[in-house]
Amino acid sequence: MSYYVKDKNDFDNKLKEIGDGPLIVVEFYANWCGPCKQILPKVEALFKEYPDLNLLKIDVDECEDLTTEYEIQAMPTFVFIKNNKTLDTFTGANIDQVKKFIIKYK
Repeated sequence: MSYYVKDKNDFDNKLKEIGDGPLIVVEFYANWCGPCKQILPKVEALFKEYPDLNLLKIDVDECEDLTTEYEIQAMPTFVFIKNNKTLDTFTGANIDQVKKFIIKYK
C-alpha cells in the first residue's frame, strides 16, 4: 500500500490504521528534489515486489511539522517503523540500501 500523507493528523491516523506488526516505510521527499525524482520509479517497483509493505510518502514542503519531528535534513529520507517504533533511518537515493532495510526489518 502506498499513501500520500496530507498532514500530521493524517499520518497519526494512518499509523493507527496500519497497527502494530507490519513494517511501515516512510519516505520524506520534495517535488523539486532531483534524487527524489530519480528514485521514484525504483521505489514504486520495489513496493510492487513487496505488496504487503506499507509506504507512507510525506512531502517535506507540505508537512513541515513531521519533517521537524523526524529531523529530516536531506531528501529522500526513508524512516522504517514497526510496532510504533522507529527502527532505522536512511537518507539517499540508493534503492539497494532501502531494500536491505526492508529485508532486515520485514
